[in-house]
Amino acid sequence: MAKQEWAGTTYGNGLMHRWLIASLRIMDVRLQYVFAAIFIVPVCLLRNPSCGIIYRYLRFRIGYGRIKAAWKTYVNHCLFSQVVIDKFAMYAGKRFEVEVSGYEHFQKLASRPEGFVQLSSHIGNYEIAGYTLTAREKKLNALVFFGEKASVMENRNAMFASTNISMIAIKPDMSHLFDINEALRRGEIVSMPADRINGSPRFVERTFLGGKARFPLGPFSVATMRGLDVLAVNVMKVATKKYHIYVTPLHYDKSAGRKEQMRQLSEAYVAELEDKVRRYPGQWYNFFEFWH
Repeated sequence: MAKQEWAGTTYGNGLMHRWLIASLRIMDVRLQYVFAAIFIVPVCLLRNPSCGIIYRYLRFRIGYGRIKAAWKTYVNHCLFSQVVIDKFAMYAGKRFEVEVSGYEHFQKLASRPEGFVQLSSHIGNYEIAGYTLTAREKKLNALVFFGEKASVMENRNAMFASTNISMIAIKPDMSHLFDINEALRRGEIVSMPADRINGSPRFVERTFLGGKARFPLGPFSVATMRGLDVLAVNVMKVATKKYHIYVTPLHYDKSAGRKEQMRQLSEAYVAELEDKVRRYPGQWYNFFEFWH
């Protein structure tokens, strides 16, 4: 069976997504977890390169033995399927218990007139943060993948309708940068992932989990251009119906030269990301070759 490169979008089509939402209105999420673990995850492991990518990450970056790395590769994909199911369960009207560490950092910045930046990662379930970390005083602008399925975007829009959140699509022509700058000029919040290059030729290379990895320069450039405060926000699944949000300030010397500011900020982000990945190694969902 030929392996296909993961496209970075949610699996399935609109009909499948509508069926999943309808079923989750009456079904316990745990039944969907079991179905995915038995019937969907094995197929994904056979068809997608994510199997080898996650195995090598667990084997050589986390340091598991061969058997444990193979088993944890399966567990990783099961956890990812649970995160996707949880997202659709939210669309179906279900709620999860959420605990927040560092919420005071978010509140402090939200009360100020200046905008600020939130940096996310492809670990855990960051979308849950969009339904929890909201501020009446400031609009939150979340960067999302331009090629995401229309059904997913429609459900996100419906969920965000009652919150002060809008979405900015990351576009190939980079026109989203104008929307980002305008939002920050208005003193709003911009949330963006900082662990995936998305084809951009501009990157910084940092030591991450013992190897050299490339991180997009854009998020660090956007923050330092205006000397903005920056938070790292990671949302980790800690139980079947519970998530833990970690809000961590990322410090850098705003009086330093621009290049030095970007270096300090990127290193602070990478250090925080490594801490969370080591604590939750099974929840790393960056299904691309990451180390060079």
